[in-house]
Amino acid sequence: MQASAGLVAGSHNRNELVVILRDEDSSRKAAEHLSGQTCHICGDDVGLTIEGELFVACNECAFPICRACYEYERREGSQVCPQCKTRFKRLKGCARVDGDEEEDDIDDLENEFSLEGRSNGQDMNHGFAADAITCVSDLPRVVVHPDYQLPLLTNGQMVDDTPPDQHALGPSFMGGGGKKIHPLLFPDPSLPVQPRAMDPSKDLAAYGYGSVAWKERIEIWKQKQEKLHMMKSDDGSKDGYSDDLDLPLMDEARQPLSRKLRIPSSQINPYRMIILIRLVVLGFFFHYRVMHPVNDAYALWLVSVICEIWFSLSWIFDQFPKWFPIDRETYLDRLSLRYEKEGEPSQLSHVDVFVSTVDPVKEPPLVTVNTVLSILAVDYPVEKVSCYVSDDAAAMITFEALSEASEFARKWVPFCKKFNIEPRAPEWYFAQKIDYLKDKVLPSFVRERRAMKREYEKFKVRINALVAKARKVPEEGWTMQDGTPWPGNNIRDHPGMIQVFLGQRHDIDGNELPRLVYVSREKRPRFSHHKNAGAMNALVRVSAVLTNAPYVLNLDCNHYINNSKALREAMCFMMDPLLGKRVCYVQFPQRFDGIDSHDRYGNRNTVFFDINMKGLDGIQGPMYVGTGCVFRRLALYGYDAPKPKKPPTRTCNCWPKWCCGCFCSGRRKKKLPNKQRKARNTKQRDEEASPLVCTATDVIEEGVAGNKFAISEQKLEKKFGQSPTFIASTLLEDGGTVNGASPASLLKEAIHVISCGYEDKTDWGKEVGWIYGSVTEDILTGFKMHCRGWRSIYCVPATPAFKGSALINVSDRLNEVLRWALGSIEIFLSRHCPLWYGYGGGLRWLERLSYINATVYPWTSIPLVAYCALPAVCLLTGNFIIPELNNVASLWFVSLFICIFATSILEMRWSGVGIDEWWRNQQFWVIGGVSAHVFAVFQGLLKVIAGVNTNFSTMTSKAGDDGEFSELYALKWTTLLIPPTTLLIVNLIGVIAAISNAINNGYDSWGPLLGKLFFAFWVLAHLYPFLKGMLGRGNRTPTIIIIWSILFASVFSLLWVHVNPFVAKSDGPPLEECGLDCD
Repeated sequence: MQASAGLVAGSHNRNELVVILRDEDSSRKAAEHLSGQTCHICGDDVGLTIEGELFVACNECAFPICRACYEYERREGSQVCPQCKTRFKRLKGCARVDGDEEEDDIDDLENEFSLEGRSNGQDMNHGFAADAITCVSDLPRVVVHPDYQLPLLTNGQMVDDTPPDQHALGPSFMGGGGKKIHPLLFPDPSLPVQPRAMDPSKDLAAYGYGSVAWKERIEIWKQKQEKLHMMKSDDGSKDGYSDDLDLPLMDEARQPLSRKLRIPSSQINPYRMIILIRLVVLGFFFHYRVMHPVNDAYALWLVSVICEIWFSLSWIFDQFPKWFPIDRETYLDRLSLRYEKEGEPSQLSHVDVFVSTVDPVKEPPLVTVNTVLSILAVDYPVEKVSCYVSDDAAAMITFEALSEASEFARKWVPFCKKFNIEPRAPEWYFAQKIDYLKDKVLPSFVRERRAMKREYEKFKVRINALVAKARKVPEEGWTMQDGTPWPGNNIRDHPGMIQVFLGQRHDIDGNELPRLVYVSREKRPRFSHHKNAGAMNALVRVSAVLTNAPYVLNLDCNHYINNSKALREAMCFMMDPLLGKRVCYVQFPQRFDGIDSHDRYGNRNTVFFDINMKGLDGIQGPMYVGTGCVFRRLALYGYDAPKPKKPPTRTCNCWPKWCCGCFCSGRRKKKLPNKQRKARNTKQRDEEASPLVCTATDVIEEGVAGNKFAISEQKLEKKFGQSPTFIASTLLEDGGTVNGASPASLLKEAIHVISCGYEDKTDWGKEVGWIYGSVTEDILTGFKMHCRGWRSIYCVPATPAFKGSALINVSDRLNEVLRWALGSIEIFLSRHCPLWYGYGGGLRWLERLSYINATVYPWTSIPLVAYCALPAVCLLTGNFIIPELNNVASLWFVSLFICIFATSILEMRWSGVGIDEWWRNQQFWVIGGVSAHVFAVFQGLLKVIAGVNTNFSTMTSKAGDDGEFSELYALKWTTLLIPPTTLLIVNLIGVIAAISNAINNGYDSWGPLLGKLFFAFWVLAHLYPFLKGMLGRGNRTPTIIIIWSILFASVFSLLWVHVNPFVAKSDGPPLEECGLDCD
């Protein structure tokens, strides 16, 4: 699709559309895609079935074998697949052999039995391709000589010591009269042996004879296998294939594209053992706590016990999903060998990249265009990448910025690919403080880099000029260069807009560039637009109409591609023939730039991304976190995951049939009559028929009459909406646009599918696309996919795939946490709550625990606030939540603390997370729990139950300077700061009061005070980053803060002396003045 001459704007009822010439389809036809695969036994073409599909002999691993070799292996060979060692099943049209099971799902009585009395004119395959069959008539009787040995080929390799029954190839003989004679492995030397027909165009090395290169390949393969076995762990695999498979000698491209790396048992087993011990200690701890109440402070004791029980349940929800942590490794070289063969078009799948932006003020256009430029320069075939930018604010500045970016990309993209630079976002590339001359051998690099940096500086000036111009909006609104009013002048009421900036345009070197499409969906006041989830669903539909790539990458506008091979990393899982079919998305961890070295507010969140997500990857896959995720488009359409095929039942041929009937009668199916079997097979095919049938496209496009087809069309329209072109695109499993559609019709449908009323009375937001009902649509969308049986993959490349900018200001960070917690409360109070939704589907119970924890954690804020206030109350009242401890009770308390620390240390050991990162995470868990989570609970209850929307606005009261990390020290006052500030003041007052009281009462009062002080300092230590953020820079504390602190301390001291003067307290009887003068 070419870049249009102007902006395409309109709604469903408008016809003001600009015709965009469609790009030449670069995808190959199905027949061309299937052709070219060769049999790994005989070297001939695999061939097609009668239906025109690629012949597949083994349904488990799809090892390429032609039909002739397949029949010969079943009849004369080992009857197992050379790669996965699975026994060959009988396919339709093949004769039954000994050991075949009763197969009721194959209605093929004509070819089930092989009869020797077939007619002479009948075609009879003999274990070879058609061009390799050699007919010899009038052969004399053959005498077998046991001393004669002929080394044969098995799986494309020379094997001299292979048993005769496992040979895959052998010379063929045909007896007179057309009767089939089985090949003789030891023919008579006196007889002329008919050789195997060879293709003269092929070298002898292709058949494995006399090839020195083949011996070298054997040695290289052996070395790789030895290295692979050394790296393998002792745990098994659960992802459809085992890492411990004895891989046969085959091409590198046929090996798995990724593998699991289990955590060493020396690290994971002690970790699991400590978890179990901690559970036991918790049981004894709560037994003591419940059986020994504090009568003098019963209310405090009861509150503390309730809080501790809730904390324990929350720990269980968080801990057990980390029971099976794993790492993964990808093989990008194997991906290239398999799908990018030299001299042939790339077979890698198409990818549509979605970038969403809402507010050009909060999300500067310079950041957005850097993300777009990193996408356009990604290391992936350019004809297979399309970038869609959703502008939900319909801002002309974003439109103009993308126009500038499309021009700059013509210079930036070839520069990146020529010198293979990383990262490919220019702002971050030129900001790197590294030696850019390292490992660069081209003398022109320095000159071109300087020239490119000057070009980028000019580009930044133009973007900043647009930003400065956009600050003052004209009264009549913005106008385009031709004088036409900008269609998006009214943010809440504007038509849909589409602009293709890059299509067939080339860079300065004449190479094609990826597509860049600007999209702004239609908005009207009377419609609900569902915020970011609605914008993403609009991108799903418009991309399906224009390009329809089978995979979708979702990125925030401030997350650029840091590793240009990120898409290839994801394709190692998505396009893996063994694992990929059940993968709904590949999630990458979030990494950030621009964070202070101490990471005061836990912005990196490494505990979640490096511990929790790796644990989930070992169960059913990580949760979707909103960005940096590659989706399978079919999974977004609400389809269930394909059901795994059960491994074939092993049969034993050494027992008599009557004995197998006695011992194996429970496993043999009763053979049904032919009519009943046909009826059952027809019913199963109707039930299992997927909508991904290519012929259904013709049904929708041509409107074939018929009740059955009409019902199917009605169901599809109810699910996907009233767009025949979009519905037809959903039926294409491998992507691609609908054949025969003109560019004008595609553009018209693209405007139609982004209209504001398109989703009415459909399944969009309910079962299809991003799910509505929560501001954290990411958690809900991933949860629905896992409930349908899909699994996800967590990919952590050595070089981070994506990087973004984080909010380092405490107020902004708390508002971000508030939005996440509010979304969890909305999910908890909806029908999609993991506590009661999705049973009977494909969600595993440990995965369900993780989703329960993701929706329940904001409720922990209520007991957390109470628990953080208990130390101050205990210090001020003189009471405590724990009675005097005996030796046994002290043992349980000490054991519990040891288990807590041991669990954390072992967790950091196997994950690689540092102790400073772990401690920052613990601190901000308390800070967010006593502030943002509390407001999220009440705000969620008001929103869901009462329908009242509340907002906690921020107001800047103290600005930072212009130095590095100035935003970190800027204080933006918001109501979210009230709870943690109150807890800080109350606990500080309690500590000062308790110490003053202990000094007044003497040495004996310090013993009971130590436990209370430890409790209070635990709270203060967790709130210390918040206190530091309130005070600003350590060496620049405002004078007014110091004055008010001294004044507050003085007033508090005088007040305390007045209420409780420092008079020694006595335990004896009270003394009164008697009135007598003793002198």
